[in-house]
Amino acid sequence: MRLRRTLKRNFGIAASPLTVRRHVAWYWRLPVFMVLLAGVAALSWWFYDAGLHFAGFERGVTVEEVQRLKEKVDVLERENALWRSVGAQSERKIQIEQITQKDLVKNVKTLQDENAQLKEDLVFFRKQMSPDKNGDELSIYRFKVENIMPGEYRYRLLLLQGGQREREFQGKVELLVNLARGSEKTVMTIPSAKGADARAYNLSFKYYQRLEGTFHVEPKAVVKNVQIRVFENGAAQPKLMQTVNLT
Repeated sequence: MRLRRTLKRNFGIAASPLTVRRHVAWYWRLPVFMVLLAGVAALSWWFYDAGLHFAGFERGVTVEEVQRLKEKVDVLERENALWRSVGAQSERKIQIEQITQKDLVKNVKTLQDENAQLKEDLVFFRKQMSPDKNGDELSIYRFKVENIMPGEYRYRLLLLQGGQREREFQGKVELLVNLARGSEKTVMTIPSAKGADARAYNLSFKYYQRLEGTFHVEPKAVVKNVQIRVFENGAAQPKLMQTVNLT
């Protein structure tokens, strides 16, 4: 009975009518889908643009404003670069003027010192060269030792012969440099016994002779003082001695 009812419902006069549909290939459905998709996109864009317009946001005006701002930024950047260049040039000029001013002050100070020294030398020379003095007077004038860089020293002095000056003074000078290396103390003689530059320390003058030169020590050594000795030819003992303390 159940089987009969099932067959009657499916194949009998009360069965549902059969629907026949036409099959459409996928390559025909794709263009339709693309058209619909383009329409949806265009409609969405229209709604978006209408919303911007409704909100007071004009796309064309915004693009023009952005372009105007870019141009203004470019102008400001060029002006900024120009002012930086002008500022750098002004700074260099100020630095040059400051250096020039310092050099001028230094030169003026040097000239003042040299002028004072020349006046002092003139007075000293007048006294030393006076023919009223008797005897053969020998003197050391302005003996100085300076440390110009680590391990290098410069010395200067002027030897004068006063009195009647009937003959030239012949002799030599010798420097004794007292050094300290920590707790160790040593004495360096210039020129050394085997020195090839011994002739540079010979003396031969009637009125005066200026001496200057340099000597070197170990950079870590400390020069305590320098003593100059003036020997006359044939004499074992120095005729004059003078010491300059550096520390």
